[in-house]
Amino acid sequence: MAYRETPAVRRRLDAARDRLVAEATDVVAEVGWAGASVTAVAAAAGMSAGSVYQHFSSKAALAVEVFRRASGREVEVLGEVLRDGGGDPVERLAHGVEVFARRAMERRGLAYALLAAPADPAVGAERLEYRRRYRALFAEVVREGVAAGLLPEQDPGITAAALTGAIGEILVDPLVDPSDAAERLVAELRALSLRCAGASPAPA
Repeated sequence: MAYRETPAVRRRLDAARDRLVAEATDVVAEVGWAGASVTAVAAAAGMSAGSVYQHFSSKAALAVEVFRRASGREVEVLGEVLRDGGGDPVERLAHGVEVFARRAMERRGLAYALLAAPADPAVGAERLEYRRRYRALFAEVVREGVAAGLLPEQDPGITAAALTGAIGEILVDPLVDPSDAAERLVAELRALSLRCAGASPAPA
């Protein structure tokens, strides 16, 4: 008789996989992609390395899942602010950049891993895909601002690409070498986003 996976077994497997990804995310935040070996992740999760391979075929597969879930959450949060955060498109743009920067500064190790840390080529490919998602969100709100007459005529895609690249580049050094100027950095990023889109930095 062929084996048939029961719902209870599936739930246990899914729960174990979720716990493994959560522990792996913490390890990556602490030691980066290079240090997040299967052995290190297994130890953090309280399981054997063999058990890890029951859920993921390789370290790269686990790393990709960690990246997708962590970056997916950041895209989701940014999307909520830019689309439904209240206020006009310019205010939402400024607030979205602020929220993104603050979240990065709150968990610097993970943010650096997602944005810039050396990683497996499979993670690098995911990084490019999620940059496209960030650009799409910024382009959407810039397009709304132009349509509402709050921003000058421009190519929203180009502005979005500039914003995505600039924000990531500006955050890299502060994530690696924290200082006491986090609030100033957030304010500067907010003002930069408004200048890039052609708006006044007046909204608070």
